[in-house]
Amino acid sequence: MEAQKSLKSVFAGSIGIITLFAIVGQFILSAHTSKLDRIDYIIQFFSYFTILSNVMVMLCCFFTICWSKSRMGLFFTRPETITAVTLYILIVGIIYNTILRFLSHPQGLSMVVDELLHVLAPVSFFLFWWRFLDKGTIRWSHIFYWLIFPLVYLFYTLWHGSFSGFYPYPFVNVSELGMDRVILNSFGVTLVFIVIGTLLIVLGKWQNKRRSQRIKK
Repeated sequence: MEAQKSLKSVFAGSIGIITLFAIVGQFILSAHTSKLDRIDYIIQFFSYFTILSNVMVMLCCFFTICWSKSRMGLFFTRPETITAVTLYILIVGIIYNTILRFLSHPQGLSMVVDELLHVLAPVSFFLFWWRFLDKGTIRWSHIFYWLIFPLVYLFYTLWHGSFSGFYPYPFVNVSELGMDRVILNSFGVTLVFIVIGTLLIVLGKWQNKRRSQRIKK
């Protein structure tokens, strides 16, 4: 049991450090090429779902190894929260690697940071979820709560873009696509959230069932 806890802490700590490095690295690298003033740059940087999802991954990991009994720690270490964050970061990886990867070609350190944010973070956090999380409290109804953050993010993005002209992703760019197409795209992405969220619940229940069968034997 102690070995399991130690392995969980090491795994969580490693993911937390990697995501922290990737977020800070992306912030610094992007700042060098940005022509925005400081406040606008910070707002735009944290307008990316990728960044927000990686921040949540980092918080879940760090609260797993320290301050887990604090109010925020209790929230970020709940199975429902960790599963929601797993859903978000998996969506980041899926959309980037199927749609966005071919739109830009970062080089050098930018490429490394890009892979950390969009590949290593999704894969490693999913493995953390699969290997260490007790999924017994996860319910089908939770998927509706998991959709709240993406929907709030969508409304914020459309609202902010309406006066700033900045849309972090091409499939929500109202200026180029028009609102009707953006709504259609958003509906499609929402379906992906629901499908992946459903798969996580199914996997969690299947894993719990197998563990229960082993214990009975």
